[in-house]
Amino acid sequence: MRTPIVEIDPARPENAFFRCRDVVRAGGVVVYPTDTFYGLGADPKNAAAVGKLFSIKGRQADQPILLLIKDASEARDWASEINPAAERLMKKFWPGPLTLVFKAKPKVMAELTGGAGTIGLRVPGNALTRQLLAFLGAALTATSANISGRPSPCTAQEASDVIGGMVDLVLDGGRTAGGKASTVVDVSAGRPRVIREGAIPSRELLD
Repeated sequence: MRTPIVEIDPARPENAFFRCRDVVRAGGVVVYPTDTFYGLGADPKNAAAVGKLFSIKGRQADQPILLLIKDASEARDWASEINPAAERLMKKFWPGPLTLVFKAKPKVMAELTGGAGTIGLRVPGNALTRQLLAFLGAALTATSANISGRPSPCTAQEASDVIGGMVDLVLDGGRTAGGKASTVVDVSAGRPRVIREGAIPSRELLD
């Protein structure tokens, strides 16, 4: 059975957002647009939902899952410490394609950290995605809406063609920017360390 694709009307996005909220609260998994590609969204505090997400992607247990949050203030819900270097990066590059890896609070599920005790967070540059997160009043997992190792989708239809029968809802917000994935910087041990160079070059971070 194919999963329904619900188009987000920019004039009345709450209609689609209500459906998304119902699915997420019930422990389901949704496909939704981010600032880079379409992502797989689940409640990061629901172990069954996160387990379903891993199953859909065929993802290994030691691979962490980053979260999208609506603004920088929400980072403190997940990070046990935010040092001055992290604060500067958050102020300069959030919202935007920068994922920061923090030391996770003890309550954060090990499935999200890949067993490493750290959690990746990002405030997306896409205003529509931030609207959705604000409407939900919670963070969402943000791994690409694909099977692990396969291309990341830039449209709802591309995501649906691959995993449409396995998720509970697909939100169509139009074509995403695509291009390079977010740059990932580890700020969990004081001095920032670039783990993956992406949309933001390392030289900009050093500056």
